[in-house]
Amino acid sequence: MQAPRPTLPLVVMGMIPKSGHRFSDKITPESSIGDDPMKNLLTDVPGVRVGHADDATVASGVTAIIFDQPAVASIDVRGGGPGTRDGSLLDVANTVERIDAIALSGGSAFGLEAGGGVQAWLAAHGRGFPVGDALIPLVPGAVQFDMLNGGNKKWGRFPPYRDLGYAAAEAATDGTFALGSVGAGLGATTANFKGGLGSASTMTAGGVRVAAVASVNAVGSVNVGDGPWFWAAPFEINNEFGGRRLPPVFTPDMLAMRLKGAPTATAIENTTLAVVVTDAILTKAQAKRLAVIAQTGFARAIYPVHAPLDGDAVFAVATGEKPVDPLYGLTELGAVAANVVARAIARGVYEAKALPFDGALPSWKMRFEK
Repeated sequence: MQAPRPTLPLVVMGMIPKSGHRFSDKITPESSIGDDPMKNLLTDVPGVRVGHADDATVASGVTAIIFDQPAVASIDVRGGGPGTRDGSLLDVANTVERIDAIALSGGSAFGLEAGGGVQAWLAAHGRGFPVGDALIPLVPGAVQFDMLNGGNKKWGRFPPYRDLGYAAAEAATDGTFALGSVGAGLGATTANFKGGLGSASTMTAGGVRVAAVASVNAVGSVNVGDGPWFWAAPFEINNEFGGRRLPPVFTPDMLAMRLKGAPTATAIENTTLAVVVTDAILTKAQAKRLAVIAQTGFARAIYPVHAPLDGDAVFAVATGEKPVDPLYGLTELGAVAANVVARAIARGVYEAKALPFDGALPSWKMRFEK
């Protein structure tokens, strides 16, 4: 039986800056600490692994985020049609503070079984929350609707997501992982272009790492109008999603809403999911606040967002390595996290490939990088 997990102090100690102090906005997404270069991926936070598993025939898949050690976590849900697993576990009023993994999946409610597959893999490796002689792996998750993207969803008696979850956990690596039409992002779409899975990372001026992974299946658009510009362009670093910046002039047509399936879109068809991870030391309540602030990144990257037709959710996770000031430091962390989330969303669409079905949405690169 594993020893009981240590509990973080209720207050993260740190010197509070004097009134009027400004934090540096210098961030370094491709810098390094010693011999540890950053890859602009979620795995830039030590102790985090990411794996994908998908089925091209079904046109859906799973992405597993595995934490080498149990990590403090919370969630913030803003969309009107969410689908989550163990979301109540992450409420700050509830007992458990740390989790072992997160499962992101396609398949709508069927995809919730992906968490069971990740859980099974963790159990096989002796991971879990100790309750007497039992170990219970804790795997919250969220799903997105990709049931009408052209893939064959007639899978028989049982959906494939439990097996895909296990395979995604088995494939998880702390190195480079694929972006675009892979894992949970394989079947994702937006209003006008193929969606996908993206990631980005950075470091605060104080050396705290912040990274995000996002699966983009939004009811709205990640691009300005039908052009090559991403709403997240002001936050782009090193041309990570094409370097097109913003248009010189915004026209009324650019600001018109583009909604997937409109006017017949339903609340279960659309969701963007994001996981933000930092190596900061945070309490569960602080992780919740980080998730809340990080949701700003959705608004910076998707138009419109947080609609009745969306199921948008952000998980925030802290691996607990570096102290931060509980007020100004947490605010800086959240601001940086929002930028990283916006970049991850844009990268998900930028890196996506069109599905091989009649009537499938084009990819961004198919349209603008011929």
